[in-house]
Amino acid sequence: MSESGDFYTTEEAARLIGVGQRRVQQMLDHGDLARVARGLVGATSVDRYLAAHPNSRTRAWAEHTAWAAIALLSGTHVDWLGPTQTSRLRATLREITAPADLVARARDRAVVHTYAGHPSAIGGLIHDMTTTDQAGLGLTPNSVERVDGYIEAATLDSTVSFLGLREDPTGAITVRATNFNFDIVVELADEIVLAALDAATSLDPRERGVGERALAAVLENHRR
Repeated sequence: MSESGDFYTTEEAARLIGVGQRRVQQMLDHGDLARVARGLVGATSVDRYLAAHPNSRTRAWAEHTAWAAIALLSGTHVDWLGPTQTSRLRATLREITAPADLVARARDRAVVHTYAGHPSAIGGLIHDMTTTDQAGLGLTPNSVERVDGYIEAATLDSTVSFLGLREDPTGAITVRATNFNFDIVVELADEIVLAALDAATSLDPRERGVGERALAAVLENHRR
């Protein structure tokens, strides 16, 4: 790692993530990690990936299943899974005791992008995205300095282009793009579970701790 801590070599990134260097190259090409220069990976992008994938070898749920889990934990009716699937998912949720396991399983609910942009662009983005109730967790809500929320995947490229956002692993704009029914996403954004899942992947230790404690309480309540 460089003295400034700004980047890792692909070999170092592979070791930290627990994959081969070829997989790191694929992640760079896909945008999961940020390429600083040939053979170098942005350190912040690695940190973000590790925060969002605490148990990277844990198999993630499919997108619609992840949203069903969030809905069940939120006490919301699930009508996009069959009765048998829903019953099995309820049972699986009762077996999960560690917040990190829930975070890992639900990670494919959206693809996370990090951008930088002008404050006016951030202000416009807040109106185009659905944000979770971070204030309900006692955390600082979105502002023109920092925003985190969900957007329909189909509108991501046009929104980024219109607002002049640029990919930046250290940027203050976090956009979570999902292909799932966005009306349901909007409904679940008002619940504490989704806010806690997002907070639990934060690079800020305090925010991450708040999210993990909230998820632990939700999981315990589900087991009763």
